[in-house]
Amino acid sequence: MPAGGPKAGTARPDRPIAGTSTRPLRTDGDPTGAEPPRRPPGDRGPSTGAERPRKRSRFRGLIIALTVIAVTAGGSVAAAWVWLQGAVGPVTIREICTGEFSDGSSHTLEIDQANNAAIITAIAEKRDFPVRAATIGVATAIQESKLRNITYGDRDSVGLFQQRPSQGWGTREEILDPIYSANAFYDALEKVGDLDELTITEAAQKVQRSAYPEAYADHEPEARMVVSPLAGYSPGGWNCVLREDGDLTAQVPGENGLTARSSAVRAAAKAELGRNNSKVDQAGTALTFSVPAAQEKRYAWALASWALARADDLGVRQVSLDGYTWDRSKSGKGWTQTDTGLGERQVRITVY
Repeated sequence: MPAGGPKAGTARPDRPIAGTSTRPLRTDGDPTGAEPPRRPPGDRGPSTGAERPRKRSRFRGLIIALTVIAVTAGGSVAAAWVWLQGAVGPVTIREICTGEFSDGSSHTLEIDQANNAAIITAIAEKRDFPVRAATIGVATAIQESKLRNITYGDRDSVGLFQQRPSQGWGTREEILDPIYSANAFYDALEKVGDLDELTITEAAQKVQRSAYPEAYADHEPEARMVVSPLAGYSPGGWNCVLREDGDLTAQVPGENGLTARSSAVRAAAKAELGRNNSKVDQAGTALTFSVPAAQEKRYAWALASWALARADDLGVRQVSLDGYTWDRSKSGKGWTQTDTGLGERQVRITVY
């Protein structure tokens, strides 16, 4: 197993939790609201007949043109801001997930990318690898596939890590399973040796043997911003803005007391995170997981963040832990402070 390495991101106990109830307001431009200085009156001089109206007309045309440009630019900036945020109030504009450090720096992923990043990070946790291994895994997948489980590549390469069946990585079908491909990547990384002694590029290159090895290092910053909250080192730093899924109808619990969706969550938590300690509610739609006392409390946030990143695939509607809740119908608000009745090592995942 690789030796322990430095954590992805710096965990701060006093980090404000992402969400409107705790996030400081940001102001752009002049906060005083002062008007720009007006043009000082000058000596107009004697009238010269047609010359003066022509100058005024040109000046008026210039003002109109500048106003149109300013309004257009302002609208573009506003539209870009809305696009980056993913939502305006309760209205979801686009579905995204964002990983954020305690210093406010962040990286945004599309839903399928976030889903795959969560699996790569979770598999490292399940295997008890240092978080640096997860950072290497995510940075490698960003370079190889942009964190997408693609069905094409150079020669017979496919999947998140562009692994090749002809080189012994497995069958095409196996490699296109993100859980299998992540485990195959870590199997090879485990043989690399002490990760503390290697850069991201060196470690990834020993596994991938890429023609462009230096490219892996280019993705280390965003990989750290993704892995740190997913691994629980930046509590509350992972948020997903999702639309409500009106096609998901209520399900009837089976003999084990679980609905099909809650069964899928339980199976995924075990396969990806190694979590199998959960209790189901009477309706069969909510699972409460408990993190063992022997593990750090960050693992509760890791489990909660994983549930958000996998929410679209697993039909997750709500995630709660000690003092905080993420609700899909209000996902634009992020994590909000609520009285959940849960302990600091408990996470409740509710499906449709």
